Amino acid sequence: MEIKERKENKVLNRVEISFSWKHDKNATPSRKEVMDLVRTLEPGSNPDWIVVKDCVTRFGQPLTTGLAYIYGSQEAMAVEPEYIHKRHEPFRSAAAATAEDPATEGGDE
Repeated sequence: MEIKERKENKVLNRVEISFSWKHDKNATPSRKEVMDLVRTLEPGSNPDWIVVKDCVTRFGQPLTTGLAYIYGSQEAMAVEPEYIHKRHEPFRSAAAATAEDPATEGGDE
């Protein structure tokens, strides 16, 4: 994976990485594979706070480009739309999933 641009966005408390991944003789990388590789590129990042967006694989070329956002906190991720949270749900740990879902909290019923 090659990092095209790395930018720290202090206002949104995240690191924005624009990448390209040349995957000769391999299948198109899955979202999980991209997230794992981004995690290794940013040591100390929480895997529950990584969002991969705009992943595009060129037809007939073994090249995938995209954006990855690494947030500094769960609260900072609130700027992402709900469909992005749902898209990344299968890759989150159980603790992160219950923190996002207010319906799982106890209350008067």
